[in-house]
Order: sequence, then structure tokens, then C-alpha cells
Amino acid sequence: MRNFHPIKLHGMLKHFAYIALLSILLLPACKTDSSTADQPSGPYAVTGEIDRLDLRVNEYIARETVIEVLDSGYNWTEGPAWLATEGYYVFSDVPENTIFAWQEGKGSWEWLKPSGYTGKIPRPGEMGSNGLTLDPEGRLVLCQHGDRRVARLDAPFSNPLPTFTTIADNYQGKRFNSPNDVVFDHQGRMYFTDPPYGLINNMQDSSKELDFQGIYRVDRPGEVVLLDTVSRPNGIALSPDESTLYVANSDPDKAVWYAYSLDSLGNVSDRRIFLDVTDKVGSRNPGLPDGMRVHPSGVLFATGPGGVWIINPAGEPLGIIRTGQATANCNFNSSFSELFMTADDYIMRVAIETNLLH
Repeated sequence: MRNFHPIKLHGMLKHFAYIALLSILLLPACKTDSSTADQPSGPYAVTGEIDRLDLRVNEYIARETVIEVLDSGYNWTEGPAWLATEGYYVFSDVPENTIFAWQEGKGSWEWLKPSGYTGKIPRPGEMGSNGLTLDPEGRLVLCQHGDRRVARLDAPFSNPLPTFTTIADNYQGKRFNSPNDVVFDHQGRMYFTDPPYGLINNMQDSSKELDFQGIYRVDRPGEVVLLDTVSRPNGIALSPDESTLYVANSDPDKAVWYAYSLDSLGNVSDRRIFLDVTDKVGSRNPGLPDGMRVHPSGVLFATGPGGVWIINPAGEPLGIIRTGQATANCNFNSSFSELFMTADDYIMRVAIETNLLH
């Protein structure tokens, strides 16, 4: 979801702003432990810093680690997924109604268009796909803002075509607002969030059919269960043992991550605030709680004010990957050796330690 980003510049102004930003990105990355990178990391510019709030963060991100800028020039990047069978990431550019792919050594290319709005009448706004994930059978599942549904891609990754099967598009006969992020448990149940960001006029859109923003479970296609409502549900994730459901709330007046107890049937209880960062929201910390992924150790890598927050299962922040941009989402590769981040019009990467996996 695009919860906050700088106003885009146009014409010559945008050109000069891009040159100025590029010169900043090419500077060595600052580190809170006083070490700096003297050169860009390999072929990539570096940016930002690792804010080490707790020494335990060093178990995940080594002291010499830098934030790499892999590519730029998009509109608003979101929802990355790692396609292990192909060896590359795919990610959404929501306003451009396009999914792009990025692979080491190859760079980026347009992978699928349209990705989230398949209508024939042109429309503005956040119409494309947002959150992407793989179902238990390895098929790509998309939260489609423009089509207001969660759908499955019915085409091979080697030849991605915009053919989709609807998994869920309404609750009790009323169309969803704009499904945003999605996760599956090991039994194949799907959980997703439904804020209003894909509607052209957001909360005031005349086509809004539900008077709330929901968190849902789908046991089988079309069988939709409302789990809870919050003001701006966004990112969603499960703990490794699937006993806890995490939901980001991208509301500047209540910028929190919620945690729910989850039973064996997929029902939630005991909603609690996992971490409140409302007081961190501001121009110096662009972004709000948004997409997140859970490390096998149970630690959350959750986008929020300033970048990606690293939070242990007790709700204690260990560090922040400060990208310098409103950071929408993130994902790991298969080996959990890197974290791929979508940040405004950039894609970025940071190396992750793997010692805890052995």
C-alpha cells in the first residue's frame, strides 16, 4: 500500500531531483556503529544505514553490511515475492498496473501487465497488484487493487500472461475495498487484508460497498470469514508455528502492529498491540507499518517509519534498516541470506546472516 511518499516531480524539476538523489546514493553508507563503506557494494550504489537498537540485531545483520540500491525509476514498488523455481524476485508497481522481475546479473524487466486491473475503462490511482505470494502449490497469488479481489495467476512463470482465477472478491455479497496483502498457512488457508487504498477516492469513494476495513480468512475459494476490523489493515504475516497472526495498521493516528492468537482452525482471539510506533511517524521517518515477513527464528522484518523494523517475538525492536525512503514491503530469498525491499520508486537489498539457521 502507498501509505506515504514524496510528491513526484515532473519535467526538468524531476530530472534535477533525480541527479541530486543519485549523487547522495553514491556516497558511502553511514552506520550507527561508526563504520562506513568506502566503495559501493559490487555493481550497486549503497544508501542509508543500519540503526542498531540492540546488539542482538548483529545476529541478523553483520556490522559491515550495507544497503544496496538494485534499481530505481518506478512509480511505487510493492509486494515482492521470491520465485525459487526461476531464481528471481517479482514485485508490483501499483500505479503502473505492472509486475516487474529482478534477477542478479540480469537486472529488471516487465514481467506481467496488467497485474491488478483488467477493466477496459482507463482509471487513475492505485489500480495494480499489491501484495504477492505463493500458495502451497507454488502458484502466484495476487492482491488486485483495481479488480478488488484476490486472484491466482493461471499462466506459467516462464510465460506469464494476464489470466487469473478469482479466489475471493466479496464478503456477504459486497465487493471488497482493495485487497492489499496475503499469506497462506500450511493447511492452505488464506489470510488477507482489505484497506481502501486501491479505490480512486479512498474512504470517500462512491463505489465502496463495505463500511469497514477487514482482515479475512478464506478456507476454500469463495468461503470468506471476517476475522476482525481495524482502521487501516495492511501487511499480514504468520509466526513460524502459525500460533500468531500479525497485522500492520497503516494509520498515522494509530501506527501499530497487532498480534492475534491463532487456533488450529484459523480463528483469532486476544488482539493486542505488538508494537506501537505512532510517535515515530513523521517527515524524518517516512512510511507507516506496511508489509512484513517473518524470519524462521520468529523475528519480524516489518516495514514502518524510517525503513524496515527488526522486531523479536516479544515485541522488542532490535534495529531498523533505514532506507531513507517510504518502504512498502520486503521478502527473503529461499536461503534467507538476503532481504529484498521495495521502497518508493526503488528496489533495495540487504544481506542477512544465516548462522541462526544451522
